[in-house]
Parts: sequence; C-alpha cells; structure tokens
Amino acid sequence: MAGRDLTGLAAQQAALVASLVAGGELPAGFDGPAVQATRVALRRKRAGEVARAWPMLAASYGRSWPATFAAWAQGRPPNGSLRDGWDFARAMGPALPELAREELSEREKAFTYDGESAPVPRRRPGLWSRLRNR
Repeated sequence: MAGRDLTGLAAQQAALVASLVAGGELPAGFDGPAVQATRVALRRKRAGEVARAWPMLAASYGRSWPATFAAWAQGRPPNGSLRDGWDFARAMGPALPELAREELSEREKAFTYDGESAPVPRRRPGLWSRLRNR
C-alpha cells in the first residue's frame, strides 16, 4: 500500500476506536447500528473486567452493575480495570454503597492515586526500619 493509503487507513481506524470506546463521532462509511451494538458489548465487557478488579463495588450494585457502570463509562476512554473502578467509585460520591466504600477505603490505604496517572503502591516500612525506630 502507498504511504498515503496507510495514513488514511490509520486515521479511519483511530476514528472508529474513538467512536467505540471514547464517545467519538461515528466515522463515515460505518454501519451505525453495528457500531452501536459493538459499543454496548465493549462497555459490558469493561464492566465485567472492573467487577473482577473491584468485586465488592460490583456486588454493591447487584444485577444493575453492568448497566450502572456502562452508563458511567459511556464517552469515557478505558484506563484499565483498576483505574476505571476507582474513578467510578469516586464519581459516585455519597451515593456509593457502604460495601463499595469499604473496598475503596482499603484501596486508598494501599495505593496513592491522583486520578490522572496509574495508582502507585504506598510505601510501607519494612520490619528492619520498624525495629530500628523503637
């Protein structure tokens, strides 16, 4: 393929991905209902991945979890299941169920997360430093 053709194809692919997972406009030449069905399936899959990383969060919503998460995720690009669950939990604010609040609290004790970059495990003093500080 010529370089210009590859550039055009890459642009079309990027537009399709943005439409599928990040709320971008439907690119010309694609079947709207098929793309919409794929969007729904991808959000459902994403909800399942977040549920594996955040089991108490998902359990807190019961059968409504896939739809609740999908509504929140619509138009938001995926950032990985750990971050997606964290962002969802924080976005729910006071409406977050108690069980999910406990799971979020445990994560926030174990990791530092600024909402922008990947969570980082908090440093915990090792046995040697605890003994030395006595």
